[in-house]
Amino acid sequence: MKRVFLTVLDSFGIGEAADAKDFGDAGANTLKSIADTGILNIPNLISLGLGNIDGVSSLPKTELACATVGRLRELSKGKDTTTGHWEIAGLVSKEPMPTYPNGFPKEVTEAFETAVGRKILCNLPYSGTAVINDYGEEHLKTGALIVYTSADSVFQIAAHESIVSTEELYKICEIARGILVGKHGVGRVIARPFTGEAPNFIRTANRRDFSLIPPKDTLLNRLKAAGKDVIGVGKIGDIFAMSGITESHPTHGNTEGMEIASSVQKRDFEGLCFINLVDFDMLYGHRRDAVGYANALNEFDGWLGGFMSSMKEEDMLIITADHGCDPTFKSTDHTREYVPYICYGRSISPKNIGTVNGFDHISKVIADYLL
Repeated sequence: MKRVFLTVLDSFGIGEAADAKDFGDAGANTLKSIADTGILNIPNLISLGLGNIDGVSSLPKTELACATVGRLRELSKGKDTTTGHWEIAGLVSKEPMPTYPNGFPKEVTEAFETAVGRKILCNLPYSGTAVINDYGEEHLKTGALIVYTSADSVFQIAAHESIVSTEELYKICEIARGILVGKHGVGRVIARPFTGEAPNFIRTANRRDFSLIPPKDTLLNRLKAAGKDVIGVGKIGDIFAMSGITESHPTHGNTEGMEIASSVQKRDFEGLCFINLVDFDMLYGHRRDAVGYANALNEFDGWLGGFMSSMKEEDMLIITADHGCDPTFKSTDHTREYVPYICYGRSISPKNIGTVNGFDHISKVIADYLL
C-alpha cells in the first residue's frame, strides 16, 4: 500500500533564488536567519541531509544523509502560498496574479461594500498585526471592515469577533471571492478575525483562506480520478478550493497539524496526505520573529523523528516549502527563495540531485510513485 506524506513547511526558504532581485529579494535567506539565532536543534533534518543541499552553508553537512535532497527553483510568476502550492502539485502559473500596491480600485471596493452592507477601512498594503492596531478601534466604533492587502495577491478582511462572528466573516469572504474574478482574480481572499482590546488586539487562529479554483487539473485531480485518497491537512483544502481533495482536516496551527498527520499515518489509505504547517509563515516569518521560527522548527524536528520511525515499508515522506519569508529581511513580505526538497523512505536511495528548476518536480516524483 503506497502512501506519500507531502509536508510543506510554509515559508521555509533556503536562500535567495536566481531571480530574487526581480522581486526585490536579493540577499533573503530564511534558513540562515533562523540558524543565526544559535538555538536550532534539528538532528533529524540534519541526518536527512538538509545541510548538504546546494547553497546551504549555515548547517552542518553529513556524510551519511539518509534521504534524496536538493533545492527547487520556482518557475511561477509569484512568491506566495497559492502559486507555490499549485506548482508543487504540477501547475505552473505563467502569469502573475494581480497585486494592489495602491489598494483596490473603486470598482472592487464599491461592489464589495454594496454586496456585504458594510463600509471598509484602510484599503492599503499593510502588516496584519499593524493594521488591527491602527484601525481596530475605528472598526469597533463603526462596524466597518478592515480590508487590506500585501505584496502578494490577496484581499484580506479583518474583523473583531465581537462585531462580526467568524461564521459571518467567512460568508463575507465568500461574497468577496465571487467578486474577485477575472482581471481582479486575486489568489486568495483571507478571513483575519481578531479579539482583545486596544492596544492589545490579538489575531485568532480562526483564519481561513478562500482561493481561486485551479484553472487546470493538478496532481490532486489525477490522483482522485485514479481512485487514490487525497487527504489535506491544514489549509490545503482552502488553497485548492477542495479541487481534487477527498478529505480535509483544517487546523489551528503546527502542533495540531502534526498531530493530525500522525493520526492519518496510523490509518490504512492509499495515496497522498498533503500537509501544510502554517505557523512558520503566519506567526514567525511575517511577524519578524526569528527565535520563534527556530523554536517552531525545533518542535517540528522533534515530531519528525517519531514520524519517520513509524513509517511503513512503502511510505514516502517529502519535506519542502512554498516560498520564503525571511524574518530578518527588510520587509514583512514573502521572499523569493529556493526551497528544500527532502525525499525519505525505506525504498528511497539517498542522493543529492543538486538544483532543479520547478517545484513541480515534486508532482512528477509523486505521480511516478502512485500512478
